[in-house]
Amino acid sequence: MRTAKFLIFGILMTMTLVSCNESPQTDSAATDQGASSEGNVLLAEWTGPYGGVPPFDKMNIADLKPAMATAIEKNLEGIEAIANQSEPPTFENTIVALERNGEELSRVSPLFGIWIANLSSPEVRQVQGEIMPMLSDMQSKVTQNKKLFERVKAIHESDELKSRSAEEQRLVHLVVEGFTHNGATLEGEAKERYAEINKKLAELHTQFANNVLADEEGYVLYLEESQLGGLPESLVSAAAAAAKDRGQEGKYAILNTRSSMDPFLTYSDERDLREKVWNTYYSRGDNGDEHDNNALIAEILQLRDERVALLGYDNYAQWRLTDRMAKTPERALELMEAVWPAAVGRVAEEVADMQAIADQESAGITIEPWDYRYYAEKVRKAKYDLDSNEVKQYLQLDKLREAMFFVAGELFGFKFTPVPDGSVPVFHEDVKVWEVTDKDSGEHIGLWYLDPFARPGKRSGAWATSYRGHETFDGKKTVLSANNSNFIKGAPGEPVLVSWDDATTFFHEFGHGLHALASNVTYPTLNGGVRDYTEFQSQLLERWLLTDEVIGQFLVHHETGEPMPAELVQKIKNASTFNQGFATTEYLASALMDMRYHTIDPTGLDPDQFERETLAELGMPNELVMRHRSPHFGHIFSSEGYATGYYGYLWADVLTSDAAEAFAEAPGGFYDQEMAQKLVTHLFAPRNAVDPADAYRAFRGRDAKIEALMRDRGFPVSQ
Repeated sequence: MRTAKFLIFGILMTMTLVSCNESPQTDSAATDQGASSEGNVLLAEWTGPYGGVPPFDKMNIADLKPAMATAIEKNLEGIEAIANQSEPPTFENTIVALERNGEELSRVSPLFGIWIANLSSPEVRQVQGEIMPMLSDMQSKVTQNKKLFERVKAIHESDELKSRSAEEQRLVHLVVEGFTHNGATLEGEAKERYAEINKKLAELHTQFANNVLADEEGYVLYLEESQLGGLPESLVSAAAAAAKDRGQEGKYAILNTRSSMDPFLTYSDERDLREKVWNTYYSRGDNGDEHDNNALIAEILQLRDERVALLGYDNYAQWRLTDRMAKTPERALELMEAVWPAAVGRVAEEVADMQAIADQESAGITIEPWDYRYYAEKVRKAKYDLDSNEVKQYLQLDKLREAMFFVAGELFGFKFTPVPDGSVPVFHEDVKVWEVTDKDSGEHIGLWYLDPFARPGKRSGAWATSYRGHETFDGKKTVLSANNSNFIKGAPGEPVLVSWDDATTFFHEFGHGLHALASNVTYPTLNGGVRDYTEFQSQLLERWLLTDEVIGQFLVHHETGEPMPAELVQKIKNASTFNQGFATTEYLASALMDMRYHTIDPTGLDPDQFERETLAELGMPNELVMRHRSPHFGHIFSSEGYATGYYGYLWADVLTSDAAEAFAEAPGGFYDQEMAQKLVTHLFAPRNAVDPADAYRAFRGRDAKIEALMRDRGFPVSQ
């Protein structure tokens, strides 16, 4: 999050909304307008070990709305006090005061986030729908506080700032930018309309996300044993458990989520069922019923366009990218369009290989989107003699976690020690906690929470978050970092085996966790990041999964304990660019659609028609679909977190590929200590205290080059 601490709710606005069947102590009192905040545990200072920890064991949804209302009120009272001081504005009495303000909001927000992402329910969704407009109103009152803005602007233009440290100058720059970028300069009707639009968008984003969730929960395919042909035992066991959880013991449930859809389409021999699962998944939010999102997309885009026009911008993308590394939509498009032809060309090659196998088997079919993963797996076996299920036998969840700790120790000097169950409150029995210390000095750094397993009501996918970030301006605070995944629990006593892609994602999200733990910034605001840069550090950490040190110690067979054979390792490396046409094209199609949506005049837009026509214009292959179709593209329509920013993964991957080559060329390879020190000093520790472009140049000695990305993906490199 790049805006100041007093706009902390912006973090919540970027969360994907979820729903579930469980939540701690949920009840109908959740929406009681008269609920009291007196003695509300959600507002209380955190107590216990490690400088205080969140009271996850005492959370009650009935306390949430009154707690948030009180936290907002106190935050605004603090804002007014800062804005109306009689003393002239100084760095200390204005900027530092803003960093210190809103302590109650800082405590309530992580708990709200847990309910939204990890423990949602119908009650939670109802409260969430009431809270988001409250937060939007707060944002408007802060950014449109003219006296406060004048004080901040005066400091930005003062001689005092010139004598401050580079970190403090960066802080003031970000605070001023947060005001100007969010309507602080508006007056009169424009000012009022800006606030109205923000409030309406908060409602629409929530509605969009809940519609997608309704379709995810509402469509479950139950199979009989005779319909399991081709499915590996691990998937069969997970499907049986999912069916049992839903009162359908004896059957097998394929859920309407990516973690269930993807392996089913990869392994199922039942083509008609593959087509059904594919259609159900990619039709989320697009079924012409009460949960259809097309009209919401049109309204969201219209409001966003109107809002940025009030600030003098031609389109939403132009406004959004002013504070990103790309700076302009044209630069972002330039990168995507440079990669797109090579990706589409590779898809044609991949489809030809798949069609050849289908013809050899006398399947009598033409490759369709629901065939892509299935036949890609056959091609993988034929070309590289690589069986994904064989690889999976060496990928135990617990061992992967140990591997991540090993890498963190080698690169960052961190040691992870389990915290005894019960000594730190958790919000679910699945959650485990580790203390993080400096492995040499023993200095305490923070806690790391892991919530690894899927369950009803938990947001799909994998993500990282922080309950408390690093800061030292008001006394050093211990970091509380968390990772969340959706692995399927195995049977009692059995190891949890995951795919190579899931193992890579596990490392990726741990990179975000390390980014929080490695922070050395002074002020809370500087713990944020720039969207098209923050994915870079995590993408880079993925590279350590395939290092010899990790393979030899941690990628061991779950039954024999033997390390992954060198022959299998080589097969994985040989296949490293396999299926990059599919992976790159499905991602880029979504990223390009995101940018197109936010650079057009949305008046009278029909999203369904626009999606079809735009993809046809781009030359989208018929054999696959964009990774996130518009009606369920939560990254850009359930919040503004990734709106016109989905391209950022590719932008970050250019940095990743370039930085990985630097490690590969170092004398000590990926464990070279000089490179590791540069990694921590320049890429992880500064967070947003240094401009990302400057930080990367300090690490690499130059800007990143796109040629590294093309080599990484096995695409042709221009001479």
